[in-house]
Amino acid sequence: MSNSTDGPRSAAVPLPLRAALLAVVVEAAALVGLAGAFLLDVLRGLVLNVGTTVAMAVFFLGLALVLVAAGRALWRGRRWGRGPVITWQLLQAVTAIAMTGVLPAYMVVLLVLTSAGVIAGVLWPSSREYASVTGSPSVIA
Repeated sequence: MSNSTDGPRSAAVPLPLRAALLAVVVEAAALVGLAGAFLLDVLRGLVLNVGTTVAMAVFFLGLALVLVAAGRALWRGRRWGRGPVITWQLLQAVTAIAMTGVLPAYMVVLLVLTSAGVIAGVLWPSSREYASVTGSPSVIA
């Protein structure tokens, strides 16, 4: 059941994990887009606190990078990617719920359902079995 080698996976990526990773890539792209919008607002002079806005842009870019790396790890069958992906989904869902009344209701529902779907896809039995390789959490390997 658990594979502790560092070699490449020969089995196909399970469909629930594929769907979850597609959503993670979309989320990472949205974070990059938001960071770009922040930086564009800084260049246009539309922000009051440049330092905070640039810091948020850098944070979102870093978070997107972590999500892509974790998703790549899961795609390659390495289980260390579960932690960052599931942590982000929980933070995203809780933040969306906290923003009820500020965000449109459909956006809150979409974010919470997406988070639940990604968590289910990553923790699906076939996904857990596939992504069970242990070892160094190297982004390169």
